[in-house]
Amino acid sequence: MLLRDLLAIPELHLELLYEPPGGLDRVLRRVCASDLLHPSRYVSPDDLVVSGLNWRRAPEDSEVFVGELVEGGAAALAAGDALLGSIPDDLVEACRAHELPLIEVPTEVSFADVIEYLISAVSAERGARLSASLGRQRQLLSDVAAGRSLTEIAAQLSGEIGAQCRVLTPTGRHIVAGSAPLEPGELDAVTRTFLTAQRLPAAAPGPYSLFTVGTGFDARLTAWLIAVEGELTALSADAVEAITEFASIAALDRFRAGEGLRAIRHIAEEAITLADSGGSPLEIGARLRQAGLDPAEPVLVVVADFAGRPDLLDTARTVLEDVACCNGPPVVATSRDGRAVALLSGDAAGVPALVRSAIGRLAPGVGRTPIAVGISAPSTPEALAGALEEARYSRRLAELRGGPVSVVSGDEVTSYVLLLATVPDEVRRTFATRVLGPVLEYDERTGAGLRETLEAFLACSGSWSRASEQLHLHTNTVRYRIERIEQLTGRSLSNLEDRVDVFLALRSL
Repeated sequence: MLLRDLLAIPELHLELLYEPPGGLDRVLRRVCASDLLHPSRYVSPDDLVVSGLNWRRAPEDSEVFVGELVEGGAAALAAGDALLGSIPDDLVEACRAHELPLIEVPTEVSFADVIEYLISAVSAERGARLSASLGRQRQLLSDVAAGRSLTEIAAQLSGEIGAQCRVLTPTGRHIVAGSAPLEPGELDAVTRTFLTAQRLPAAAPGPYSLFTVGTGFDARLTAWLIAVEGELTALSADAVEAITEFASIAALDRFRAGEGLRAIRHIAEEAITLADSGGSPLEIGARLRQAGLDPAEPVLVVVADFAGRPDLLDTARTVLEDVACCNGPPVVATSRDGRAVALLSGDAAGVPALVRSAIGRLAPGVGRTPIAVGISAPSTPEALAGALEEARYSRRLAELRGGPVSVVSGDEVTSYVLLLATVPDEVRRTFATRVLGPVLEYDERTGAGLRETLEAFLACSGSWSRASEQLHLHTNTVRYRIERIEQLTGRSLSNLEDRVDVFLALRSL
């Protein structure tokens, strides 16, 4: 109930003694009777406080009493004149100083009448709001049952509340774009506010009012958000309730989308497993086609994880799915090393920029758990294993760089990994078998550990002593094993070219 509506009730004969500059459109939600000099603990926001002034012993008491009412958020003070015969000037001045509306309740009117009128009006308003809410809920459910899209329902909501509504994700993807997508600057401000706000709904620059689809601070990196144009304080209670009901429908839409992604995830995992295990390019291409990608088009591999937090794997997967949806089919899975992997179709220039921009928006919300992302160069199904290795290497570089969000793409990789990633998988396997095949066969037959010794020897830059320490073997044993490897491969590890061949063969396995 508005304060001006209470004053307009003729039976109460209320007289306004002080009207603040803001006018009389203050909302009254509750009534509180108090004759304590220190009433703040009993006062709630938007209260109409009624008082018989029994607390007043001296003029200075008015300043104390009114100050505590304002501190508690009171909307107005209704003072009775039965005790003192009239409202004292010091009370009027205190209300003027604190801009608190002051109403005089005449002797012939009891506080019970004022309270009864206010409670009846508030109850009627709540009943009407509940009835309207139930009507909206029925209409929303009917819209969903009729197959109306979230975009159509959002447009209807925008018309009802008189403000544009959009549904977004923290990476900046528009689920519902409204009349037009947000500009990058606005998008950054909205997502930053959503990820860092202590509580929701929250006000963001623009201005925008932000509501969440779902609950929980930890889930904000993967939640959907509703951005409503306009100041949060300007939204009516009915508008806030309508937005909250729409959020429930959006949550249902989000769940449906997640169910569809799970089916694609299974196919994507098969494709990645085949690539990791040396599967046929034809089989890999078939899986990519089933997931919605064209095997004839270039594919970029994206690997991501939250450093040291395997429990956040699902979050990493959901983030990559969200990014992938901006580029095409969301082909995302888990690789053999327990990290989230996405296969994105596109050119080398556009996709890394898209990933950097989207993942970068999560930086304000990752806290002390940074996310590292690696992106490969464009690849074909024949060289998908190499692209996976390149993306993993890029992710390791990203992790070493540090920062809340770190993204490294293939064009930043200047090592043998880039070279191997561009070679078809079958060619790499053939090269590795020709160079190290006899060594692998000897190990399989005798369990001599030649491959392990070779890896340690090369990792120690050919140092006998450091290799022996790493392997916990005598130096002579290491020398014997290296000599045996040289005999089997026909290559001298003291020769630079031969050593490079053997190193690349090891990395190609």
